[in-house]
Amino acid sequence: MSNLVAQTDLSVLDLRSDTVTQPTAEMRAIMMDAKTGDDVYGEDPTINALEEKAAKTLGKEAGLFLPSSTMSNLAAMLAHTKRGEEIIVGRPYHIFKYEAGGTSVVGGTFPYPLEIAADGGLKPADIEAAIKPDDPHFPVSSILSLENTHSGQAISLERIHAALDVADKHGLSKHLDGARLFNATTKLGITPVELAARFDSVNICLSKGLGAPVGAVLVGAKSTIAAALRWRKMLGGGMRQAGILAAAGIYALDNHIARLKDDHDRTATLANELIALDTLKVTYQDNQTNMVFIEPAQKDIEPLRQHLGKRGINLAGGEYIRIAIHLDINDDGITRIVDGFKSYYGS
Repeated sequence: MSNLVAQTDLSVLDLRSDTVTQPTAEMRAIMMDAKTGDDVYGEDPTINALEEKAAKTLGKEAGLFLPSSTMSNLAAMLAHTKRGEEIIVGRPYHIFKYEAGGTSVVGGTFPYPLEIAADGGLKPADIEAAIKPDDPHFPVSSILSLENTHSGQAISLERIHAALDVADKHGLSKHLDGARLFNATTKLGITPVELAARFDSVNICLSKGLGAPVGAVLVGAKSTIAAALRWRKMLGGGMRQAGILAAAGIYALDNHIARLKDDHDRTATLANELIALDTLKVTYQDNQTNMVFIEPAQKDIEPLRQHLGKRGINLAGGEYIRIAIHLDINDDGITRIVDGFKSYYGS
């Protein structure tokens, strides 16, 4: 670890996630000039503007600014469910796997995880089989929670709609963890409204891909957002003069969506270069956005991490290595990454 350089050094290429980006100079200037008020009283004009903007962007009635996507997803689940009810979700989706079991611990709900298809989506037949009959032996199947993108994969509208058809047939609520929703819509060539249309609530993250330092927005019907607001307060997410943060979110929505295609193109270039090395197992599918996954030939990846770390490239650990491309990595950065791998493998 000693050879890994702190990600605050902008000369470092940090590949661990698209959450590591630094606010741009333009974003910082907007934050500095933000008008603020007490948001717990509903009086922060910049937060109000962000919530309205996010809701309009996704075609929903209302929005709610939260500190993180984890809290946003949890507030949504709490707003939609009661204790003892069931959440049908993908096994590797964030709500089930990476959010500390909050739906069970805080909400008393029962997550029912399903295996995902190769494209990252859920199969309609699996959802149908998971929904419980009206029988006191079983929890009440209450909500279907989907994710798009998943592991950088943009899941098609056809796959999403097929899953939602099953939910509608059985009267389930429908939530989308769209932390990287704009990566999905960019890849699929659709509008955010098209992707969000049939969901009762949608979470978007402002710090993943969009480059804001913090924050998420939950959008949905006014009644859903009102319920989520109560839960946000209980969860400790009520903030005061946080318009400084919301200003970064507004700037990100205005300026950093169109450029996501650059990340996707650079990811494709990197994937093709790594595939050409013939020394790595590279996972890069047709629906991939800003992520590529690699598995080195050797089991111990620490020497590779140390080698790249000496060259100012931060690489995540794990048996499978995720590389995330983001706004802090330009074309020269892709060349540096490829050269780093080539120098390690002697190509």
